[in-house]
Amino acid sequence: MIIFLDESGDLGWNFNLPYRQGGSSRYLSMTSLFLPKKYQNQPEDIIKSMYKKMGWKKEKKASDATFNQKVIFCRNAAKLLENNKEIKVDVITVNKNNVQEHIRQDPNKLYNYMASLAIPEYITGYDEVDFVPDERSIKVKSGNSLADHLQIKLWFECNCKTRLKNKPRVSNLHYNLQFVDWISHCVWINFEDKIDQPFTALSPFIKHRPLFFT
Repeated sequence: MIIFLDESGDLGWNFNLPYRQGGSSRYLSMTSLFLPKKYQNQPEDIIKSMYKKMGWKKEKKASDATFNQKVIFCRNAAKLLENNKEIKVDVITVNKNNVQEHIRQDPNKLYNYMASLAIPEYITGYDEVDFVPDERSIKVKSGNSLADHLQIKLWFECNCKTRLKNKPRVSNLHYNLQFVDWISHCVWINFEDKIDQPFTALSPFIKHRPLFFT
């Protein structure tokens, strides 16, 4: 089993200004892709096919894609997940407006908590799992703390022997991480920008968890 992890949004708390105009995002979406190794080429094939179809020569972040490109991706991803039910996608979206002040003081703990809500559920039956976060993402500031936090939870709280092998990668060299980036973005814009069509295409085939929405 391989876990790929990425997020959309940020961990800032400046809500006095609009987002993209000096303010922080109001939402943060974290996506975990749980990929049995026998399927490891399938998500990346979706990204490769879009590069070929669209003529992209370098990494295309979902945030830079057109609306139609996002819809095409989500329809293709939905078909993949519908036809290969062993591939799992779990997305957690935080409404940052409702996060308490004392939690905001150390946002890495919020990030770790989000990951710990999703990841153990899918991997406790495995002896060993590769964990592949995007090393350029916002969690890089916390070093290995996320992997360490997850390992402690697995061993001591879940009482399982699963060993997590931390293997951060750079997304521009890894198409499966780009696949996760696209899913995170397409879920996140449903909340941040009220653009719902990509999320609507995906939602029947992923698990989505709202956090701090009330």
